[in-house]
Formats: sequence, C-alpha cells, structure tokens
Amino acid sequence: MWSYQHTGFTVHQLPALRDNYIYLIEADSGNVLVAVDPAEAVSVRKACRQLGKPLTHIFNTHHHWDHTDGNLSLKKDFGCLIVGAANDAERIPGIDIVVSEISPPALPGLDVSVLDVPGHTKGHITYMINDALFCGDTLFGAGCGRLFEGTAAQMWHSLNKLAGLDGQTKIYCAHEYTLANLAYASTIDINNPALAERIIADKSRRKQGQPTIPSSIDKEKATNPFLRPLDPAFCQHYAAAHNISSEPLAVFSDIRKRKDSW
Repeated sequence: MWSYQHTGFTVHQLPALRDNYIYLIEADSGNVLVAVDPAEAVSVRKACRQLGKPLTHIFNTHHHWDHTDGNLSLKKDFGCLIVGAANDAERIPGIDIVVSEISPPALPGLDVSVLDVPGHTKGHITYMINDALFCGDTLFGAGCGRLFEGTAAQMWHSLNKLAGLDGQTKIYCAHEYTLANLAYASTIDINNPALAERIIADKSRRKQGQPTIPSSIDKEKATNPFLRPLDPAFCQHYAAAHNISSEPLAVFSDIRKRKDSW
C-alpha cells in the first residue's frame, strides 16, 4: 500500500488482481473512508484493518467487473454505501446513491465533484476531490480506455474535459498499464524528448517495485499519445505521415484504432 497526502485527505493505493489499483480515500475529518473501484474485497478489508477504520462508501467509475467485484462483499461486511453513475445505475452492483455532474455525492469532510466521461463505457464517470482525479479506465498513464460502448468522438470529448483540468491535478487511474502504453507511444511520437525522459523514469520505478501512478495532467498532455492531438504541430506531422486529416478528432481516432491492433 502506498499513501499520498492531499489537503484534507489521504489517498491509499492498493495493488489488486494482475494490474488493478484500488484507492482508499481517507478524509482527515468526518470519519469517511471511500474505496474507489474495488476489483476485489480482500485487499480492501486488509487495508481497513491496518487503518483501524470501517469502509463507509464505495465509488464506482463504471460497471466492469474488475471495478465492481468487491461491491457486494464489502457492503455486507461494512454496510457501506455504493455510489455510481445515474445513467448506468442498473449495471452497478448494490448501488445506493446515483450521481452525475449536476448531482455529485455529498460526503462529510470531502468536496467531491463528478465528470461524465463516456467513451470506454456509456456511463463512465470520474470523481474529483481537490487536486486528485479518480478516472477509472478513461485516462491511463500514457493511454486511454478502449471504446467498448462509446465512440471516438465521445472519448475525445471526454479526454478534452480532463485535459482542461489544472495541470498539477493528480491522475489516479485504475490500472498499471503505463510501460506498455509508453512502448506504443514511442512508435508514433518518436521525436518527443518528454516521452523519452518518461520512459526512462517509469521503467526505473517499475524495476524498483514502485507504481507509475499517480501521474498528472501536465505529464499526460506532454507524453500521452491520446492527448497529443491537442498539439496542432503534432497533428500536422502525424496526419502527413499517415495520410489522414489533421483535424484532432481524426488524429485521435487513428491513434486509438492502431492501438487496438498493436
């Protein structure tokens, strides 16, 4: 378990399954302890024992089993409240509280906002608390989620929302996919010195058994191939190399399509 202090709360990062991350958000006041996307229950129970606190809430970013499989077991153990997207409530196991951009959850000691970010799934949402973004499978370290239910246009719009956040915002995504994503990025963004530096740094972190997450909005804008279409110069270069339109959505769509078969 790794822990990161933010103003008013601490984020505890728990590795789970093969490459998942579950996050526990421990408020400094209000006796609130939130699990974000509990892929399984065992590691959450262990962390709660270590912290000496019961789980009060679960935040689900979307319905996929590797984000919700611990819901019902943890609810049975702790009586915690399960929070999920209003427009996808029927697929969130045990859901108690439905939320959206206009109706975020109200928790003592935490100022939580919600962003609707369809693309990976139709009902994907993110949770933001101060400078911490819990983004599930929408944005990864150097990557983004596959388009299982949404369109490229929806995902590009969602990624633009996230890219518009403060650059120092910490990115707490749900998987450790960074090195594979960076390997792909290096095939399409060859002359990017920020990318080369990140590859060295993140490889070193993994060799030491450390996570590459959290990342930041600024780091992703500089090195993530799915956010690089925000840069007009990158779009022009990529479009010329692949004989496509230099419009950002066209460039993003092509990069996403190529990643699916990479």
